[in-house]
Amino acid sequence: MRRREFITLLGSAAAWPFAARAQQAGSVLRIGLLWPGASAPAPPRMDAFRQGLRESGLVEGRDVVIELRYAQGGLQQLPELAAELVRLKVDVFQASGDLAPRVAQQATATIPIVAFSDDILGAGLIASLSRPGGNTTGLTILSPELSAKRLEVLRELVPGISRVAALWDPTTGTSQVTLTETAAQSLNIKLQILEVRRRDDLAGVFETARKEQAEALNVFSSPFLASLYREIIDLAGKHRLPAIYQWKEHAEAGGLISYGPSLAGLWRQNAMIVAKVLRGAKPADLPVEQPTKFELMVNARTAKSLGLAMSPSILLRADEVIE
Repeated sequence: MRRREFITLLGSAAAWPFAARAQQAGSVLRIGLLWPGASAPAPPRMDAFRQGLRESGLVEGRDVVIELRYAQGGLQQLPELAAELVRLKVDVFQASGDLAPRVAQQATATIPIVAFSDDILGAGLIASLSRPGGNTTGLTILSPELSAKRLEVLRELVPGISRVAALWDPTTGTSQVTLTETAAQSLNIKLQILEVRRRDDLAGVFETARKEQAEALNVFSSPFLASLYREIIDLAGKHRLPAIYQWKEHAEAGGLISYGPSLAGLWRQNAMIVAKVLRGAKPADLPVEQPTKFELMVNARTAKSLGLAMSPSILLRADEVIE
């Protein structure tokens, strides 16, 4: 037997008893997925989440049901959605960002919560990364550090810029603002923080950036802002603002450049943490995980449309260049 086949067989054997127990109990396990975006999670999120569950031996419809709730009516709807999931007696919460996990914590002290957080420790969602305590664990994606790093990448891509606007969702806390302001000072860049609380705010904040003569745009990490990526990309193009994003999918959709971890990889990883909790792991004792690999993607077509000459150093470091 080949080694790969042997490992696959072992994995299947380990997963089978768990699936069998769920079936023998006559019911499936329920995952309450609380998403703070204005629309359902855009690809590749849910497909990657289901893949992570399958790799953990859980098949949607057979072993688990995913109860997805998203804040179509605005972030103020989250407490109502969390309460609905509690009434459904979900076996675990999966909550993205910093606000949604906090809302889930306010809704239940007993149902386990697996966060996909921008800054899980800085947001006060857990006691420590190694021993979270309480009913919450999950994944933290280092958003404050990466938002500051993206400012450096933006400066390298567009040499000489001195005024940069940043789109900020205030529900993510102030850590991204603080670290990026520190980076801006070291780069001699004036940083203009623009709050986005609702979809309708976007047109106004871009007008404000134009009036303040912003030369580029840094889009901070936020599930809510990520759900508005198409509008943000369109407005950045309309105002001819070079913009850097968190996810490579945004560069693929027409954004200029992105730097961050793999979105699909993180949702798959998060699903595997959910599976551990469903198997009985206690969130209080389950260390919070972090990304270890980061991707740089450049959209050369968008650069050309903006009249930007691509930095050779950026092109050499890029994991992918869209021609």
